[in-house]
Amino acid sequence: MTELDEAQPWLRLDKRMLLVHPVTEGAKFLPVLLVSFVLGAQSGNHTWGLITVAVILVLALLRWFTTFYRIGPVNIELRTGLFQKKLLSVPRSRIRSVDVEANLMHRVLGLSVVKIGTGTQGGVGDEKFLLNALDAKLVPALRADLLAKAPVTDNSGEPAAALPAYEIAEFSPSWVRYAPFSSTGLLMVLAPIGLAFQYGLVGRIEKSDTVSNGIDDAAQFGLLAVVGVAFVVLIVVASALACVRYLLAYANLTVVDDTRVLHISHGLLKTRSTSLDRARLRGSTLKEPLLLRLVGGAKLDGIMTGVSAAKRESSLVLPQAPATQARRVMAHLTGDTAQASVPLVSHGPAALRRRFTRALIPVAIGVVVLVVAEVVDVVLWQYWLALGVIAVALVGLAIDRYRGLGHAVMPGWLITQSGSLDRDRDCLQSAGIIGWTVRQTFFQRRAGVATVVAATPAGKRHYDVIDLPIEQAWSLIEAVRPGSGDIWVHTATPD
Repeated sequence: MTELDEAQPWLRLDKRMLLVHPVTEGAKFLPVLLVSFVLGAQSGNHTWGLITVAVILVLALLRWFTTFYRIGPVNIELRTGLFQKKLLSVPRSRIRSVDVEANLMHRVLGLSVVKIGTGTQGGVGDEKFLLNALDAKLVPALRADLLAKAPVTDNSGEPAAALPAYEIAEFSPSWVRYAPFSSTGLLMVLAPIGLAFQYGLVGRIEKSDTVSNGIDDAAQFGLLAVVGVAFVVLIVVASALACVRYLLAYANLTVVDDTRVLHISHGLLKTRSTSLDRARLRGSTLKEPLLLRLVGGAKLDGIMTGVSAAKRESSLVLPQAPATQARRVMAHLTGDTAQASVPLVSHGPAALRRRFTRALIPVAIGVVVLVVAEVVDVVLWQYWLALGVIAVALVGLAIDRYRGLGHAVMPGWLITQSGSLDRDRDCLQSAGIIGWTVRQTFFQRRAGVATVVAATPAGKRHYDVIDLPIEQAWSLIEAVRPGSGDIWVHTATPD
Protein backbone atom coordinates (compact mmCIF):
# COMPACT_ATOMS: atom_id res chain seq x y z
CA MET A 1 0.00 0.00 0.00
CA THR A 2 1.44 3.37 -1.02
CA GLU A 3 1.21 6.67 0.82
CA LEU A 4 -0.74 8.09 -2.12
CA ASP A 5 -3.40 5.39 -1.67
CA GLU A 6 -3.56 5.90 2.08
CA ALA A 7 -4.13 9.61 1.55
CA GLN A 8 -7.39 8.90 -0.26
CA PRO A 9 -10.58 8.96 1.85
CA TRP A 10 -12.75 5.93 2.45
CA LEU A 11 -16.14 6.27 0.75
CA ARG A 12 -19.52 4.70 1.47
CA LEU A 13 -21.97 3.28 -1.00
CA ASP A 14 -25.03 5.36 -1.83
CA LYS A 15 -27.61 5.60 0.98
CA ARG A 16 -30.33 4.56 -1.43
CA MET A 17 -28.96 1.04 -1.23
CA LEU A 18 -30.75 0.86 2.14
CA LEU A 19 -33.93 0.49 0.09
CA VAL A 20 -32.44 -2.04 -2.32
CA HIS A 21 -30.72 -4.59 -0.10
CA PRO A 22 -33.69 -5.50 2.13
CA VAL A 23 -35.58 -6.45 -1.04
CA THR A 24 -32.69 -8.42 -2.58
CA GLU A 25 -31.88 -10.19 0.67
CA GLY A 26 -35.56 -11.02 1.14
CA ALA A 27 -35.59 -12.60 -2.33
CA LYS A 28 -32.55 -14.73 -1.44
CA PHE A 29 -34.21 -16.02 1.74
CA LEU A 30 -37.68 -16.34 0.24
CA PRO A 31 -37.96 -20.10 1.01
CA VAL A 32 -37.07 -19.41 4.65
CA LEU A 33 -39.66 -16.63 4.83
CA LEU A 34 -42.34 -18.84 3.30
CA VAL A 35 -41.63 -21.68 5.73
CA SER A 36 -41.71 -19.25 8.68
CA PHE A 37 -45.06 -17.78 7.68
CA VAL A 38 -46.60 -21.20 6.87
CA LEU A 39 -45.59 -22.53 10.27
CA GLY A 40 -46.85 -19.35 11.89
CA ALA A 41 -50.21 -19.61 10.13
CA GLN A 42 -50.62 -23.24 11.21
CA SER A 43 -49.73 -22.55 14.83
CA GLY A 44 -51.31 -19.11 15.05
CA ASN A 45 -48.01 -17.68 16.31
CA HIS A 46 -46.24 -15.38 13.83
CA THR A 47 -43.36 -14.51 16.18
CA TRP A 48 -40.77 -16.61 14.36
CA GLY A 49 -41.83 -15.19 11.01
CA LEU A 50 -41.42 -11.64 12.30
CA ILE A 51 -38.04 -12.52 13.84
CA THR A 52 -36.89 -13.93 10.49
CA VAL A 53 -37.93 -10.74 8.69
CA ALA A 54 -36.19 -8.61 11.32
CA VAL A 55 -32.93 -10.60 11.03
CA ILE A 56 -32.94 -10.31 7.23
CA LEU A 57 -33.57 -6.56 7.44
CA VAL A 58 -30.78 -6.04 9.97
CA LEU A 59 -28.29 -8.04 7.90
CA ALA A 60 -29.23 -6.09 4.78
CA LEU A 61 -28.89 -2.71 6.50
CA LEU A 62 -25.57 -3.65 8.09
CA ARG A 63 -24.05 -4.01 4.61
CA TRP A 64 -24.22 -0.24 4.16
CA PHE A 65 -22.68 0.50 7.56
CA THR A 66 -19.84 -2.00 7.09
CA THR A 67 -18.93 -1.43 3.41
CA PHE A 68 -16.30 1.13 2.39
CA TYR A 69 -14.22 1.62 -0.72
CA ARG A 70 -11.52 3.96 -1.96
CA ILE A 71 -9.99 4.60 -5.36
CA GLY A 72 -6.29 5.29 -5.08
CA PRO A 73 -3.81 6.19 -7.82
CA VAL A 74 -2.12 2.77 -7.48
CA ASN A 75 -4.69 0.44 -5.90
CA ILE A 76 -8.43 0.25 -5.38
CA GLU A 77 -9.73 -1.20 -2.11
CA LEU A 78 -12.95 -2.62 -0.76
CA ARG A 79 -13.51 -3.15 2.97
CA THR A 80 -16.47 -5.22 4.19
CA GLY A 81 -17.65 -7.25 7.16
CA LEU A 82 -18.67 -6.68 10.77
CA PHE A 83 -17.50 -9.71 12.74
CA GLN A 84 -15.16 -10.95 10.02
CA LYS A 85 -13.61 -7.99 8.29
CA LYS A 86 -12.26 -8.35 4.75
CA LEU A 87 -10.01 -6.02 2.79
CA LEU A 88 -9.89 -6.52 -0.96
CA SER A 89 -7.06 -4.67 -2.69
CA VAL A 90 -6.57 -4.67 -6.47
CA PRO A 91 -3.76 -2.91 -8.36
CA ARG A 92 -5.19 -0.60 -10.98
CA SER A 93 -2.77 -2.08 -13.51
CA ARG A 94 -4.63 -5.40 -13.20
CA ILE A 95 -8.04 -4.00 -14.18
CA ARG A 96 -9.22 -5.67 -17.37
CA SER A 97 -12.91 -4.79 -17.53
CA VAL A 98 -15.59 -2.78 -15.78
CA ASP A 99 -19.19 -4.09 -15.80
CA VAL A 100 -22.10 -1.83 -14.92
CA GLU A 101 -25.47 -3.40 -14.17
CA ALA A 102 -28.81 -2.01 -13.04
CA ASN A 103 -32.00 -3.99 -12.51
CA LEU A 104 -35.40 -2.36 -12.55
CA MET A 105 -35.27 -1.29 -8.91
CA HIS A 106 -31.76 0.14 -9.30
CA ARG A 107 -32.88 2.11 -12.34
CA VAL A 108 -35.91 3.55 -10.53
CA LEU A 109 -33.66 4.72 -7.69
CA GLY A 110 -30.91 5.98 -10.02
CA LEU A 111 -28.33 3.43 -8.88
CA SER A 112 -25.87 1.10 -10.60
CA VAL A 113 -23.81 -1.95 -9.67
CA VAL A 114 -20.14 -1.79 -10.66
CA LYS A 115 -18.11 -4.99 -11.01
CA ILE A 116 -14.39 -4.72 -11.66
CA GLY A 117 -12.74 -7.59 -13.53
CA THR A 118 -9.05 -8.37 -13.05
CA GLY A 119 -6.54 -10.81 -14.44
CA THR A 120 -6.18 -12.50 -11.06
CA GLN A 121 -8.39 -12.82 -8.07
CA GLY A 122 -8.56 -9.59 -6.20
CA GLY A 123 -8.56 -11.21 -2.81
CA VAL A 124 -8.90 -14.46 -0.97
CA GLY A 125 -10.76 -17.26 -2.68
CA ASP A 126 -13.33 -16.16 -5.20
CA GLU A 127 -14.03 -12.69 -3.79
CA LYS A 128 -15.26 -10.20 -6.35
CA PHE A 129 -14.70 -6.46 -6.38
CA LEU A 130 -18.34 -5.43 -6.46
CA LEU A 131 -19.77 -2.03 -5.60
CA ASN A 132 -23.52 -2.34 -5.03
CA ALA A 133 -24.77 0.34 -5.33
CA LEU A 134 -23.42 3.68 -6.59
CA ASP A 135 -25.11 6.78 -7.89
CA ALA A 136 -25.58 6.14 -11.62
CA LYS A 137 -24.44 9.67 -12.41
CA LEU A 138 -21.00 8.97 -10.91
CA VAL A 139 -20.43 5.68 -12.73
CA PRO A 140 -19.34 6.92 -16.22
CA ALA A 141 -16.55 9.06 -14.76
CA LEU A 142 -15.49 6.24 -12.40
CA ARG A 143 -15.41 3.73 -15.25
CA ALA A 144 -13.35 6.05 -17.45
CA ASP A 145 -10.96 6.67 -14.56
CA LEU A 146 -10.48 2.95 -13.81
CA LEU A 147 -9.77 2.14 -17.46
CA ALA A 148 -7.62 5.22 -18.10
CA LYS A 149 -4.17 4.62 -19.57
CA ALA A 150 -1.18 6.82 -20.13
CA PRO A 151 -1.97 9.42 -22.81
CA VAL A 152 -0.97 8.56 -26.37
CA THR A 153 1.56 11.02 -27.87
CA ASP A 154 2.47 11.88 -31.45
CA ASN A 155 5.95 12.20 -32.94
CA SER A 156 6.48 15.62 -31.34
CA GLY A 157 5.75 14.28 -27.87
CA GLU A 158 2.47 16.17 -27.60
CA PRO A 159 -0.73 14.30 -26.64
CA ALA A 160 -2.28 12.80 -29.76
CA ALA A 161 -5.80 13.78 -30.67
CA ALA A 162 -8.30 11.19 -29.50
CA LEU A 163 -10.00 9.29 -32.27
CA PRO A 164 -13.80 9.54 -32.26
CA ALA A 165 -15.79 6.63 -30.88
CA TYR A 166 -18.00 4.90 -33.41
CA GLU A 167 -20.65 2.22 -33.25
CA ILE A 168 -19.70 -1.12 -34.79
CA ALA A 169 -22.93 -3.01 -33.99
CA GLU A 170 -26.50 -2.21 -33.00
CA PHE A 171 -29.42 -4.39 -31.98
CA SER A 172 -32.07 -5.16 -34.57
CA PRO A 173 -35.51 -6.52 -33.55
CA SER A 174 -35.21 -9.10 -36.34
CA TRP A 175 -32.40 -10.80 -34.40
CA VAL A 176 -34.94 -12.25 -31.98
CA ARG A 177 -35.70 -14.93 -34.60
CA TYR A 178 -32.41 -16.60 -33.62
CA ALA A 179 -33.37 -16.90 -29.94
CA PRO A 180 -35.32 -20.19 -30.23
CA PHE A 181 -32.27 -21.94 -31.69
CA SER A 182 -30.58 -22.27 -28.32
CA SER A 183 -31.16 -24.28 -25.15
CA THR A 184 -32.29 -21.26 -23.12
CA GLY A 185 -36.02 -21.69 -23.57
CA LEU A 186 -35.89 -25.45 -23.01
CA LEU A 187 -33.99 -24.96 -19.75
CA MET A 188 -36.57 -22.39 -18.63
CA VAL A 189 -39.30 -24.99 -19.18
CA LEU A 190 -37.43 -27.90 -17.58
CA ALA A 191 -36.36 -25.93 -14.47
CA PRO A 192 -39.85 -25.71 -12.89
CA ILE A 193 -40.53 -29.33 -13.88
CA GLY A 194 -37.36 -30.34 -12.04
CA LEU A 195 -38.43 -28.36 -8.98
CA ALA A 196 -41.82 -30.07 -9.07
CA PHE A 197 -40.11 -33.48 -8.98
CA GLN A 198 -37.72 -32.32 -6.26
CA TYR A 199 -40.48 -31.15 -3.93
CA GLY A 200 -42.80 -34.07 -4.66
CA LEU A 201 -45.47 -32.03 -6.41
CA VAL A 202 -45.70 -34.35 -9.40
CA GLY A 203 -47.71 -36.94 -7.48
CA ARG A 204 -50.26 -34.34 -6.39
CA ILE A 205 -50.56 -33.00 -9.92
CA GLU A 206 -51.11 -36.50 -11.31
CA LYS A 207 -53.92 -37.12 -8.83
CA SER A 208 -55.77 -33.92 -9.69
CA ASP A 209 -59.07 -34.30 -11.56
CA THR A 210 -57.93 -32.03 -14.40
CA VAL A 211 -54.84 -34.11 -15.18
CA SER A 212 -56.67 -37.42 -14.78
CA ASN A 213 -59.43 -36.35 -17.15
CA GLY A 214 -56.84 -34.98 -19.58
CA ILE A 215 -54.97 -38.31 -19.61
CA ASP A 216 -58.18 -40.23 -20.24
CA ASP A 217 -59.13 -37.94 -23.12
CA ALA A 218 -55.62 -38.10 -24.61
CA ALA A 219 -55.60 -41.91 -24.50
CA GLN A 220 -58.36 -41.93 -27.10
CA PHE A 221 -56.01 -40.39 -29.69
CA GLY A 222 -53.15 -42.84 -29.20
CA LEU A 223 -49.74 -42.60 -27.57
CA LEU A 224 -47.85 -41.33 -30.61
CA ALA A 225 -50.33 -38.51 -31.19
CA VAL A 226 -50.15 -37.44 -27.55
CA VAL A 227 -46.34 -37.49 -27.59
CA GLY A 228 -46.29 -35.54 -30.85
CA VAL A 229 -48.65 -32.85 -29.55
CA ALA A 230 -46.71 -32.61 -26.26
CA PHE A 231 -43.47 -32.19 -28.21
CA VAL A 232 -44.94 -29.41 -30.36
CA VAL A 233 -46.30 -27.63 -27.28
CA LEU A 234 -42.90 -27.93 -25.58
CA ILE A 235 -41.12 -26.44 -28.59
CA VAL A 236 -43.62 -23.58 -28.90
CA VAL A 237 -43.46 -22.69 -25.19
CA ALA A 238 -39.66 -23.00 -25.07
CA SER A 239 -39.29 -20.83 -28.18
CA ALA A 240 -41.59 -18.16 -26.77
CA LEU A 241 -39.70 -18.07 -23.47
CA ALA A 242 -36.37 -17.91 -25.30
CA CYS A 243 -37.58 -14.92 -27.34
CA VAL A 244 -38.82 -13.10 -24.23
CA ARG A 245 -35.57 -13.75 -22.40
CA TYR A 246 -33.54 -12.64 -25.44
CA LEU A 247 -35.43 -9.33 -25.67
CA LEU A 248 -35.10 -8.67 -21.94
CA ALA A 249 -31.38 -9.42 -21.95
CA TYR A 250 -30.17 -7.98 -25.26
CA ALA A 251 -32.62 -5.32 -26.44
CA ASN A 252 -30.99 -1.91 -27.05
CA LEU A 253 -27.62 -3.59 -27.64
CA THR A 254 -24.86 -1.28 -28.83
CA VAL A 255 -21.17 -2.04 -29.36
CA VAL A 256 -19.03 1.11 -29.45
CA ASP A 257 -15.29 1.24 -30.10
CA ASP A 258 -13.25 4.30 -29.14
CA THR A 259 -9.96 2.57 -30.13
CA ARG A 260 -8.96 2.21 -26.46
CA VAL A 261 -12.04 0.70 -24.85
CA LEU A 262 -14.78 -1.49 -26.27
CA HIS A 263 -18.15 -0.50 -24.73
CA ILE A 264 -20.96 -3.09 -24.87
CA SER A 265 -24.36 -2.23 -23.39
CA HIS A 266 -27.67 -4.08 -23.54
CA GLY A 267 -30.82 -4.90 -21.60
CA LEU A 268 -34.44 -3.86 -21.39
CA LEU A 269 -35.49 -4.02 -17.73
CA LYS A 270 -32.09 -4.91 -16.30
CA THR A 271 -29.35 -3.04 -18.15
CA ARG A 272 -25.74 -4.10 -18.38
CA SER A 273 -22.76 -2.16 -19.69
CA THR A 274 -19.34 -3.76 -20.11
CA SER A 275 -16.14 -1.88 -20.89
CA LEU A 276 -13.26 -4.01 -22.21
CA ASP A 277 -9.73 -2.69 -22.46
CA ARG A 278 -8.73 -2.93 -26.14
CA ALA A 279 -5.07 -3.33 -25.16
CA ARG A 280 -6.02 -6.64 -23.52
CA LEU A 281 -7.89 -7.98 -26.55
CA ARG A 282 -6.13 -11.07 -27.93
CA GLY A 283 -8.66 -12.16 -30.54
CA SER A 284 -12.23 -13.38 -30.81
CA THR A 285 -14.30 -16.56 -30.91
CA LEU A 286 -17.10 -17.10 -33.41
CA LYS A 287 -19.62 -19.50 -31.85
CA GLU A 288 -21.82 -21.44 -34.27
CA PRO A 289 -23.85 -24.18 -32.54
CA LEU A 290 -25.50 -26.58 -34.99
CA LEU A 291 -29.09 -25.29 -34.74
CA LEU A 292 -27.98 -21.66 -34.87
CA ARG A 293 -25.67 -22.39 -37.79
CA LEU A 294 -28.49 -24.01 -39.77
CA VAL A 295 -30.48 -20.76 -39.71
CA GLY A 296 -27.46 -18.57 -40.53
CA GLY A 297 -26.79 -17.28 -37.02
CA ALA A 298 -23.74 -16.99 -34.77
CA LYS A 299 -22.48 -15.46 -31.52
CA LEU A 300 -19.24 -13.59 -30.92
CA ASP A 301 -17.00 -13.49 -27.85
CA GLY A 302 -13.85 -11.49 -27.29
CA ILE A 303 -10.66 -13.23 -26.15
CA MET A 304 -9.50 -10.95 -23.34
CA THR A 305 -6.43 -11.28 -21.14
CA GLY A 306 -7.61 -11.75 -17.57
CA VAL A 307 -11.22 -12.46 -18.57
CA SER A 308 -11.91 -16.17 -18.17
CA ALA A 309 -14.43 -17.76 -20.52
CA ALA A 310 -14.39 -20.92 -18.39
CA LYS A 311 -15.66 -18.90 -15.41
CA ARG A 312 -18.32 -17.27 -17.62
CA GLU A 313 -16.89 -13.83 -17.06
CA SER A 314 -18.02 -11.01 -19.29
CA SER A 315 -16.55 -11.36 -22.78
CA LEU A 316 -19.71 -11.33 -24.91
CA VAL A 317 -19.57 -8.98 -27.88
CA LEU A 318 -22.64 -10.13 -29.86
CA PRO A 319 -25.45 -12.50 -28.77
CA GLN A 320 -27.31 -14.66 -31.31
CA ALA A 321 -27.25 -12.56 -34.49
CA PRO A 322 -26.87 -12.99 -38.26
CA ALA A 323 -23.58 -14.75 -39.00
CA THR A 324 -22.70 -11.99 -41.49
CA GLN A 325 -22.96 -9.40 -38.71
CA ALA A 326 -20.89 -11.53 -36.33
CA ARG A 327 -18.18 -12.04 -38.94
CA ARG A 328 -18.13 -8.33 -39.77
CA VAL A 329 -17.63 -7.38 -36.11
CA MET A 330 -15.06 -10.16 -35.78
CA ALA A 331 -13.11 -8.69 -38.69
CA HIS A 332 -13.23 -5.28 -37.01
CA LEU A 333 -11.89 -6.63 -33.72
CA THR A 334 -9.05 -8.57 -35.34
CA GLY A 335 -8.32 -5.95 -37.98
CA ASP A 336 -8.47 -8.41 -40.88
CA THR A 337 -11.56 -9.33 -42.89
CA ALA A 338 -9.97 -12.60 -44.06
CA GLN A 339 -9.80 -14.21 -40.63
CA ALA A 340 -13.52 -14.83 -40.38
CA SER A 341 -13.66 -16.69 -43.70
CA VAL A 342 -10.14 -17.86 -44.54
CA PRO A 343 -10.12 -21.51 -45.77
CA LEU A 344 -8.88 -23.93 -43.13
CA VAL A 345 -6.17 -26.53 -43.57
CA SER A 346 -7.69 -30.02 -43.44
CA HIS A 347 -6.26 -32.48 -40.90
CA GLY A 348 -6.22 -35.46 -43.22
CA PRO A 349 -7.69 -38.99 -43.43
CA ALA A 350 -6.58 -40.03 -39.93
CA ALA A 351 -8.72 -37.30 -38.36
CA LEU A 352 -11.65 -38.36 -40.57
CA ARG A 353 -11.28 -42.01 -39.51
CA ARG A 354 -11.27 -41.00 -35.83
CA ARG A 355 -14.55 -39.15 -36.24
CA PHE A 356 -16.20 -42.09 -38.00
CA THR A 357 -14.86 -44.49 -35.38
CA ARG A 358 -16.31 -42.45 -32.52
CA ALA A 359 -19.64 -42.17 -34.32
CA LEU A 360 -19.99 -45.87 -35.21
CA ILE A 361 -18.87 -47.44 -31.91
CA PRO A 362 -22.28 -46.75 -30.24
CA VAL A 363 -24.01 -48.14 -33.35
CA ALA A 364 -21.90 -51.31 -33.20
CA ILE A 365 -22.78 -51.75 -29.52
CA GLY A 366 -26.46 -51.29 -30.38
CA VAL A 367 -26.25 -53.93 -33.11
CA VAL A 368 -24.66 -56.43 -30.71
CA VAL A 369 -27.34 -55.76 -28.09
CA LEU A 370 -30.17 -56.26 -30.61
CA VAL A 371 -28.60 -59.43 -32.07
CA VAL A 372 -28.31 -60.94 -28.58
CA ALA A 373 -31.88 -59.88 -27.90
CA GLU A 374 -32.99 -61.56 -31.15
CA VAL A 375 -31.41 -64.80 -29.98
CA VAL A 376 -33.26 -64.64 -26.68
CA ASP A 377 -36.57 -63.32 -28.03
CA VAL A 378 -38.07 -61.57 -31.03
CA VAL A 379 -37.13 -57.90 -31.28
CA LEU A 380 -39.64 -55.48 -32.74
CA TRP A 381 -38.63 -54.02 -36.10
CA GLN A 382 -39.10 -50.54 -34.66
CA TYR A 383 -35.90 -51.00 -32.59
CA TRP A 384 -33.88 -51.80 -35.72
CA LEU A 385 -35.44 -48.80 -37.47
CA ALA A 386 -34.56 -46.54 -34.55
CA LEU A 387 -30.98 -47.84 -34.57
CA GLY A 388 -30.75 -47.18 -38.31
CA VAL A 389 -31.96 -43.60 -37.85
CA ILE A 390 -29.42 -43.09 -35.05
CA ALA A 391 -26.66 -44.52 -37.26
CA VAL A 392 -27.49 -42.13 -40.11
CA ALA A 393 -27.57 -39.18 -37.69
CA LEU A 394 -24.21 -40.13 -36.15
CA VAL A 395 -22.58 -40.55 -39.56
CA GLY A 396 -23.88 -37.14 -40.59
CA LEU A 397 -22.52 -35.70 -37.33
CA ALA A 398 -19.10 -37.29 -37.99
CA ILE A 399 -18.97 -35.79 -41.48
CA ASP A 400 -19.96 -32.37 -40.16
CA ARG A 401 -17.36 -32.57 -37.37
CA TYR A 402 -14.65 -33.31 -39.92
CA ARG A 403 -15.80 -30.53 -42.24
CA GLY A 404 -15.63 -28.12 -39.30
CA LEU A 405 -12.18 -29.28 -38.19
CA GLY A 406 -9.11 -27.36 -39.29
CA HIS A 407 -6.72 -24.52 -38.72
CA ALA A 408 -5.03 -21.66 -40.51
CA VAL A 409 -1.99 -19.52 -39.87
CA MET A 410 -1.95 -15.86 -40.86
CA PRO A 411 0.73 -13.28 -40.09
CA GLY A 412 0.47 -12.77 -36.33
CA TRP A 413 -2.57 -15.03 -35.90
CA LEU A 414 -3.52 -18.65 -35.19
CA ILE A 415 -7.01 -19.69 -36.32
CA THR A 416 -8.45 -22.99 -35.14
CA GLN A 417 -11.91 -24.50 -35.50
CA SER A 418 -13.59 -27.67 -34.25
CA GLY A 419 -16.94 -29.13 -33.23
CA SER A 420 -20.33 -29.69 -34.79
CA LEU A 421 -23.09 -29.49 -32.17
CA ASP A 422 -21.07 -26.72 -30.55
CA ARG A 423 -18.62 -25.28 -33.11
CA ASP A 424 -16.10 -22.57 -32.22
CA ARG A 425 -13.80 -20.67 -34.57
CA ASP A 426 -11.01 -19.11 -32.48
CA CYS A 427 -8.82 -16.34 -33.86
CA LEU A 428 -5.92 -15.95 -31.42
CA GLN A 429 -3.17 -13.37 -31.63
CA SER A 430 0.18 -15.15 -31.72
CA ALA A 431 1.70 -12.49 -29.45
CA GLY A 432 -0.72 -13.61 -26.73
CA ILE A 433 0.53 -17.22 -26.74
CA ILE A 434 2.83 -17.93 -23.78
CA GLY A 435 3.46 -21.66 -24.24
CA TRP A 436 2.84 -24.78 -26.31
CA THR A 437 2.00 -28.41 -25.56
CA VAL A 438 1.84 -31.27 -28.04
CA ARG A 439 -0.43 -33.89 -26.50
CA GLN A 440 -1.11 -37.44 -27.67
CA THR A 441 -3.48 -39.98 -26.18
CA PHE A 442 -2.95 -43.71 -26.72
CA PHE A 443 -5.37 -43.77 -29.65
CA GLN A 444 -3.92 -40.59 -31.14
CA ARG A 445 -0.45 -42.16 -31.15
CA ARG A 446 -1.82 -45.19 -32.97
CA ALA A 447 -3.50 -42.90 -35.53
CA GLY A 448 -0.40 -40.71 -35.94
CA VAL A 449 -2.10 -37.47 -34.86
CA ALA A 450 -1.73 -35.05 -31.95
CA THR A 451 -3.44 -32.11 -30.32
CA VAL A 452 -1.41 -28.89 -30.32
CA VAL A 453 -2.37 -26.69 -27.36
CA ALA A 454 -1.61 -22.96 -27.41
CA ALA A 455 -1.55 -21.64 -23.85
CA THR A 456 -2.56 -18.05 -23.15
CA PRO A 457 -3.74 -16.01 -20.14
CA ALA A 458 -6.75 -14.91 -22.18
CA GLY A 459 -10.23 -16.37 -22.73
CA LYS A 460 -10.38 -20.16 -22.42
CA ARG A 461 -6.70 -20.22 -21.37
CA HIS A 462 -5.91 -22.84 -24.00
CA TYR A 463 -6.79 -23.13 -27.68
CA ASP A 464 -6.46 -26.54 -29.29
CA VAL A 465 -5.60 -27.64 -32.80
CA ILE A 466 -7.17 -31.10 -32.63
CA ASP A 467 -6.00 -34.28 -34.40
CA LEU A 468 -3.25 -32.65 -36.46
CA PRO A 469 -0.84 -35.10 -38.17
CA ILE A 470 2.08 -35.40 -35.75
CA GLU A 471 4.67 -34.55 -38.40
CA GLN A 472 2.98 -31.14 -38.83
CA ALA A 473 2.83 -30.24 -35.14
CA TRP A 474 6.19 -28.52 -34.71
CA SER A 475 6.03 -26.86 -38.11
CA LEU A 476 2.70 -25.34 -37.08
CA ILE A 477 4.25 -23.92 -33.91
CA GLU A 478 7.16 -22.54 -35.91
CA ALA A 479 4.78 -20.95 -38.42
CA VAL A 480 2.77 -19.23 -35.67
CA ARG A 481 5.80 -18.06 -33.67
CA PRO A 482 8.99 -18.17 -35.78
CA GLY A 483 11.97 -19.11 -33.64
CA SER A 484 9.80 -20.49 -30.87
CA GLY A 485 12.10 -23.49 -30.59
CA ASP A 486 14.64 -21.16 -29.00
CA ILE A 487 12.10 -19.97 -26.41
CA TRP A 488 10.00 -22.97 -25.42
CA VAL A 489 11.03 -26.49 -24.60
CA HIS A 490 8.97 -28.78 -26.81
CA THR A 491 7.55 -31.76 -24.95
CA ALA A 492 5.13 -34.44 -26.03
CA THR A 493 2.98 -35.44 -23.07
CA PRO A 494 0.40 -38.26 -22.95
CA ASP A 495 -2.98 -37.76 -21.27
